[in-house]
Amino acid sequence: MTKPMKLALFDLDHTLIPIDSDYEWGVYTTALGWNDPAEFNHRNEAFFAQYKAGTLDIHEYIRFATQALCHHGAIQSEAVHADFMRAVVQKVIRPEALALVQQHQAAGDAVVIITATNEFVTRSIAQVFGVSDLMAVNLARDPASGWFNGEISGTPSFREGKVTRVHEWLTERHLVWSDVESTFYSDSINDLPLLEQVSVPVATNPDDRLRVIAMARGWRILELF
Repeated sequence: MTKPMKLALFDLDHTLIPIDSDYEWGVYTTALGWNDPAEFNHRNEAFFAQYKAGTLDIHEYIRFATQALCHHGAIQSEAVHADFMRAVVQKVIRPEALALVQQHQAAGDAVVIITATNEFVTRSIAQVFGVSDLMAVNLARDPASGWFNGEISGTPSFREGKVTRVHEWLTERHLVWSDVESTFYSDSINDLPLLEQVSVPVATNPDDRLRVIAMARGWRILELF
């Protein structure tokens, strides 16, 4: 009998890195003058609170979070993102997080980062971890300019959408859930649908609500940071 594929799924923000990369990207670009500081910071804080509470409208948030990105275009945005990686992200990546990912890679597991943050912000972060399979919120592009237009393309990898995106990933490989032994690491109550779907849920640096559920259900709790 063929052994099932081992699939290791990782949330990103506050799971593999001790920051919210989308939130910090907004802070970073606001400091550069891309946004009105008072208005942006107020709305950014409000959206972050909604995310933590599990009430975020992902479409509304993406329009807000990518507004300046859409305005400034590809060349400038990509240059600023490279600076953001050096100034913010690289400084907070922890060796224990890298080691956890590498442990699964060394075992021959399929490794995927699945995040509710958009693909523009997270692609380079996944590359730092040596992960090519990234399921992020895909951004739609304007047909005329070829650049992002503030809308979402396909199913957003958020809440129940993460289950859908993994199902699509499996289907592309002619697999179903029962063909894989899946592990999912996440800190967030928003990821409860996928944590309930996988073979091995791991509450990683869990928020208060997820910690209560993990303890009640006997799930593994990993304090990575």
